[in-house]
Amino acid sequence: MKAIVTIGNGGYEQLRPRVVPLPTPASGEVLVQVLAAGVNNTEINTRVGWYSSSVKTGTEDAATAEDLQADTRTDGGWNEATPFPFIQGTDCCGRIAAVGPDGNPAAIGTRVLVRPCIRTSGFMSWDNIWMGSDFDGAFAQFVKVPVGEVFPVHCDWSDAQLATIPCAYGTAENMVHRAQVAQGDQVLVTGASGGVGSAAVQLAKRRGARVTAITTKEKTEQVLAIGAHQVIARDADCLACLGKNTMDVVIDNVAGPAFGDLLEVLKRGGRYVSSGAIGGPLVSLDMRTFYLKDLLLIGCTAWDEPIFPQLISYIEQGQLQPLVAKTLPLERIMDAQQEFLEKKHVGNFVLIPPPLEG
Repeated sequence: MKAIVTIGNGGYEQLRPRVVPLPTPASGEVLVQVLAAGVNNTEINTRVGWYSSSVKTGTEDAATAEDLQADTRTDGGWNEATPFPFIQGTDCCGRIAAVGPDGNPAAIGTRVLVRPCIRTSGFMSWDNIWMGSDFDGAFAQFVKVPVGEVFPVHCDWSDAQLATIPCAYGTAENMVHRAQVAQGDQVLVTGASGGVGSAAVQLAKRRGARVTAITTKEKTEQVLAIGAHQVIARDADCLACLGKNTMDVVIDNVAGPAFGDLLEVLKRGGRYVSSGAIGGPLVSLDMRTFYLKDLLLIGCTAWDEPIFPQLISYIEQGQLQPLVAKTLPLERIMDAQQEFLEKKHVGNFVLIPPPLEG
């Protein structure tokens, strides 16, 4: 099969188009033909080794650094060492093409979404691995996954629309779920035009929250259209605009210099939840703000058990709006990631693998 193989940490030269062996599903596995694969920050972060403690800058700065070298960082992946060379791709909409020896042949042909976050020791353990970061993913014509991680979905969405869902919406729903967003909550979402941010806006509103979003002025109307009640410009003073003690929940994947102000806008007992730090991983924390306001700081990586089934139900009930910023052929992955990093889009980029020969 055709695939994009990432051979190590470094720049775009590490992304290599190759013909690789077709995976064979073992017992408890299925082979999925990839129909569409989303593009996320995590693939770029993994390629450049951003998860390493040696990296001090935000995602964009790390990915575009002129001195970026092919220097493998042993702690640069989600679970420290990344298994180079391997196939990235965390988002997959596909069709079951084959099943393992003990599988159900009736499943062949079913259109599915793949849950990329796998709780290897069950949901009572925090152990987790990720498709496209810890093992081969969807930047290929086929991907092999455990049968328990494929979810049939019945809707009229296109393959590209479905491919925007797994990582971004799963991550956002996990944060909304963990922060216990509820009817009437005042919720602030940073980075609201990105994949996770735009998903968080929709998912928080779905629960009856009043959503304030932070994005660029140029994207204000698009973010309002997906459910934000008000929008604050990214370059504005968030604390001055909102005031202290005004938000019940902050959903933040930006971090960076604004972190301290985000805690100040929280009410007493407020919840701050994060699954990323694209604006910079190192922040300044005044512990007095944290403990005197009885704040709850929630980190989110491993997805809870209800998250993915809930997303499938939201799709099938017409409660989500897919946001496809652009589709490109898989072989143009470099163009997709370059444009993705420009952050001029709203929603997600999607890659389409080449058609099967014969």
